[in-house]
Amino acid sequence: MPRGPTLLIIGVLAGLAFPALADSVRPLMAAAIFVLVLGTFLQVDGAAFRRALGRPLVSLLLPALAMLACPLAVGFAARGAGFRPELIVALVLSVCAPPSTGTAAVARMLGFDATVPLAVTLLSMALAPITVPLIAAGFADLALDPLALAARLALLVVGAGALALLLRRQAAAQLARHSRTIDALVVASLLLFAIATMAGVRAQVAAQPATALALAGLAFACNLALQALGAVLTLGPLAERLTTGLILSNRNVGLVWSAMGAAVSPMTALFFAATQFPIYMMPRLIELLVRRERKEKASS
Repeated sequence: MPRGPTLLIIGVLAGLAFPALADSVRPLMAAAIFVLVLGTFLQVDGAAFRRALGRPLVSLLLPALAMLACPLAVGFAARGAGFRPELIVALVLSVCAPPSTGTAAVARMLGFDATVPLAVTLLSMALAPITVPLIAAGFADLALDPLALAARLALLVVGAGALALLLRRQAAAQLARHSRTIDALVVASLLLFAIATMAGVRAQVAAQPATALALAGLAFACNLALQALGAVLTLGPLAERLTTGLILSNRNVGLVWSAMGAAVSPMTALFFAATQFPIYMMPRLIELLVRRERKEKASS
């Protein structure tokens, strides 16, 4: 059976190849995100999570880097490169979103420590109602409702966190016995979400194939640049550097997308969809890099 990272690629390609499948699972996207966050809360060690929150790198630097430095840097770089205003808006809005709720699950899937991405994601979500509207107004002249953003995030995080806390207190032994089942549910949720993100994309690609290809290339370039930035700025083992790269590069664009509503232009919508390809395809490349490093260490 294919491993987790390979399943993500299968999911996103299946959603693109079978539009009816993507459309049918789209209504389940919110439930899939909830299960992702819940499963990650259940799998992460509580003491390790609290220790991670006590580190300035995790509690201050990485959230500020993700929510302020990265979107501003991408925006000014795109302006300097002479990109069209509409494309600059799409780039900035995609990067000002908080890290993806699935990042911690992907990190765990790759054998990395999931506590840091979970902590940074939660702290970034707390910042999002402040930073996202400000950056959207500055670069795109858009007015996003901070209270609506906060409500969406609170419903997701507080709901999943409260349920996880209840389950940990009332059924800790059962959770330990069924850890593999929880892992499988998280992977299934990621797969479902990957398929759902492709709803409507096939028609957009068919209508504008050249534009879609260019935007996909730009999405991969932006994702790789942010992954490289995270790896360069992080000291320590390869796993920690790659984890930071995942945090900075994989963004919850669906949150900004839903907050914008009818204000989303066709170009921005197509770019938002294109950002899903590197999010679900790059973990396979990261897995290969990690395997190679482990083999080199084992042979030395």
